[in-house]
Amino acid sequence: MISLPLGPLMIDIGGVELADLDRKRLAHPLVGGVILFTRNYASVEQLTQLCTEIHGLRTPNLPIAVDHEGGRVQRFRAGFTRLPAMRRLGELWESGPAAALDAARGTGYVLAAELRACGVDLSFTPVLDLDYGGSSVIGDRAFHRDPTIVAELAGALIAGLRQAGMGACGKHFPGHGYVVADSHVATPVDERSLANMADDLLPYRRLKLDGVMPAHVIYPQVDSRPAGFSPLWLKMLRDEFKFDGVIFSDDLSMEGASFAGGMVERATAARLAGCDMLLVCNVAEAVGELLERWQPLPDPQRARRVSRLMPSQPAMDWEHLQSDANYLTGLRSMAALPDS
Repeated sequence: MISLPLGPLMIDIGGVELADLDRKRLAHPLVGGVILFTRNYASVEQLTQLCTEIHGLRTPNLPIAVDHEGGRVQRFRAGFTRLPAMRRLGELWESGPAAALDAARGTGYVLAAELRACGVDLSFTPVLDLDYGGSSVIGDRAFHRDPTIVAELAGALIAGLRQAGMGACGKHFPGHGYVVADSHVATPVDERSLANMADDLLPYRRLKLDGVMPAHVIYPQVDSRPAGFSPLWLKMLRDEFKFDGVIFSDDLSMEGASFAGGMVERATAARLAGCDMLLVCNVAEAVGELLERWQPLPDPQRARRVSRLMPSQPAMDWEHLQSDANYLTGLRSMAALPDS
């Protein structure tokens, strides 16, 4: 195991086990984390072994993250509990707020406890975007249209995550729910003024978050740059919202990031704007280019922020989790949710 400070890149790997190229890249000083996808999962046992090997490569350990929200966005399925789309929690709120809060807290605990039992440190959740009804990429990933209800339900889900020893990463700051275009394949533009975005910003004002992921969306009445490349938006997050956690870029290989130019230019722009950790996913050549050509200055403060994301309490293993009272309570509370 090598001792190496956490770098600013979170990269992916090719399959269900580490290849020699993966090991080489994960030992690079610019790398500070790993993001997993469905292609990296075959079984609970395999995932546990993979995470153990990744954690054994370096000290401090590389954080291992995944997009595991529930509904359409759940990377690991067979063997894992099927998590509800967040809209189901909003629907339950309409008939019983107390039951919805219980279900949100239980969902957060089940989500985090299962991932942590396998060695995954962080899920990029909760989605704090509002459900305006027109966004296909957000859709039922959002809790509700009402920002107060979003903050309440997300807060309960975060309490469940933290009970299981996992932090929370809110996304997509300052709000992706109003625009129709999908930033994976386009660069969405939200023409509203800052004053008209007060609802979208309310959850970020109210919630204590460990991480935030800005949107690849341009809000031209505030800045001509997408939020994840905007010093104005990210300074607002730090100064006005008093956020001291990790700012993650959304995936720099997405079309919404093309605003900044090539991959090195994208990484430089996101870093200068204020992102602590930059995601580069699903384009192996882009990772290779960055590791070879990008030369950012070391930033110990940002590395310390990332290191705080690592769970401070030991995880329960999968076998003992099955009889854990909090886990069983969480499963029962989720059973009260409306069918999707």
